[in-house]
Amino acid sequence: MAFENFPTAEGGEQRKTPAPSAANWKTLLTGVLLVALLGTWGYIIYDKNKAKETVQQKDALITATVAEKDILQRDLDDATTRYDNLKTDNAKKDSSITAKDREIADKKSRIQSLLSNVNATKADLAEAKRLIASLNNDIEGYKAQVEQLKGENIVLAQEKAAVTEERDRVVRDYDSAKVKLTQREIDMKQKEDVIDVGSTLRASNFAIVPMKEVRGKDKATKYAKKTDKLRITFDLDENRIATSGNKDIYICITAPDGTPVAVEASGSGKFNTREGQEKLYTKKLDVNYVQGQRQTVNFDWKQEANFSKGDYKIEVYHNGFKIGEGYRTLKKGGGVLGWG
Repeated sequence: MAFENFPTAEGGEQRKTPAPSAANWKTLLTGVLLVALLGTWGYIIYDKNKAKETVQQKDALITATVAEKDILQRDLDDATTRYDNLKTDNAKKDSSITAKDREIADKKSRIQSLLSNVNATKADLAEAKRLIASLNNDIEGYKAQVEQLKGENIVLAQEKAAVTEERDRVVRDYDSAKVKLTQREIDMKQKEDVIDVGSTLRASNFAIVPMKEVRGKDKATKYAKKTDKLRITFDLDENRIATSGNKDIYICITAPDGTPVAVEASGSGKFNTREGQEKLYTKKLDVNYVQGQRQTVNFDWKQEANFSKGDYKIEVYHNGFKIGEGYRTLKKGGGVLGWG
């Protein structure tokens, strides 16, 4: 047995202590390595199970996302089919229907772009779902407008007859009423309201032509930088309830950037709509209307500032109600139609 000498506390004498054998060190080292190896394998097995679980979760998420995209794609296809079935060449289209066509087309394009993205996120699918719901609402509104346009003449005739009958009934009831003063005042107010709404005019057949002044003559153009003024024409439809006389017609022009065109020096101002909102108008026209007749109204809007390229919207108001609207697009660059 091997011994090591160590100094003692007293007298410098030494005592012998047994040294660990090589076999004991090997056994200890083997145990440590075995524990380390087992720990390593345990960690590898744990990490592998964790990675497998993560892959399974990702697979489940991908499967759910694909399923949701398929459902949303079917919803979009169904909405598109209903919309295509509504479109017809027989239905008279005014500017509001044309604008709705553009809005629906843009929304369909955005939804399809989201669904076609192979890396679509939950937020993208949520946006697509919201847009599809909005698209369905737009299509329902579109359907109502198309049906209204298809039967416009019949509806207008029925409305005129109904309003006339209601007016006559209110007048008879008012003349023959034997009620208290307060009730008579209520009846009178109802009668006035019915007549007031029924006498509101309607505008149709819009024509908005950009004009360029060339050697003292007006030439039609389609380019913003060539435009000196807008020539606006529309019809006031026949109305047998509205009395003959001067009618205030408000013209509201909106520039391509969405701002109202209003120049106080050129006669612009403000008026109140039936909803109680204050609105800027570009021009107020004093039209001498003849009861029961269709009349054409036209005027030129000229401004010192240059016209901008894009869509100009022209709205017409009477009696606080919007009674019609039209659009005109001015292009960038180019020349004048029919010359140069």
